Amino acid sequence: MVTSTSPVFLALGIGLCFVALSILLIVTFGSGRGQIALSRRRPGVRDKRSLLTKATDEATSFVERRLGRSAAFGSRASLDQAGVKMSQADFILLVGCTAATAGFIGFFINGIAFGIVFFLATPIGAIIFLKFLTGRRRAKFDAQLGDTLQMLAGGLRAGHSLLRSVDAVSKETEAPTSEELTRIVNETRLGRDLRDSMQDAARRLDSDDFDWTGQAVEIHREVGGDLAEVLDHVGETIRERSQIKGQVKSLSAEGRLSAYILIGLPISVFLWLSVANPDYVGTLYTTGLGWIMLIVGTLLLITGSFWLSRVIKIKF
Repeated sequence: MVTSTSPVFLALGIGLCFVALSILLIVTFGSGRGQIALSRRRPGVRDKRSLLTKATDEATSFVERRLGRSAAFGSRASLDQAGVKMSQADFILLVGCTAATAGFIGFFINGIAFGIVFFLATPIGAIIFLKFLTGRRRAKFDAQLGDTLQMLAGGLRAGHSLLRSVDAVSKETEAPTSEELTRIVNETRLGRDLRDSMQDAARRLDSDDFDWTGQAVEIHREVGGDLAEVLDHVGETIRERSQIKGQVKSLSAEGRLSAYILIGLPISVFLWLSVANPDYVGTLYTTGLGWIMLIVGTLLLITGSFWLSRVIKIKF
């Protein structure tokens, strides 16, 4: 018995077949280039990887050789800021396969226009998802920073050196503070200056508060003094700023919710009508006037979204 959802499953199956065929072609034409066989690197050791693992590794190597170094999409810096452990090549391959599958699903649901929309929406959605992870990671780091400085000051009062205190705090705190402090400790042990490592961490996290902490450490190294007391004052200032940020966020919550509704409502209605009544919406992408209306509407929506984002974003 054929149900109304059968085209979706058909599209999903065809999309997965397309992904599998793409990986097979990459393995066939791109394998063995720029890699040393395991038998040469480790004599006497057999390669026990499965066929799927080999295909995935070959596809990742292909993407890394062809796009990894020059592609700005999914750069190592943006992945680090979002806390994603995946390599750039793996991320690009995952987004590419997902976009191809989504394009085929959209094509079989409602034609080529819908397939193009699904295909283009996948990388856009990946970028939005990375920005969401980045913002959440930065907010969590800022919320932990006051307690982190208090623990650093306690370690200094106990007689530990600054680097030893940072190492101890990195083992006792939660991510992302533990990840960033561990990275600072490892870079310092490899010979990098502590101030440079802290500046890079502040830049990755876009944290003015942590930048102030790095400046306080640098001033202490130049002129001396009680660093623990300085960190206490910095931590107190940061906690007061966090309290003010919370108040501003609560007062602007209504504006943010209104902006989300105004942005999401026309998109949701368009997608719903495209599925529920495709003939009614089909005029938009089957005639020249319809395409003009789509382009103008999209530009107006982007302009309005940018305007609303500036209105609800308060700097102080």
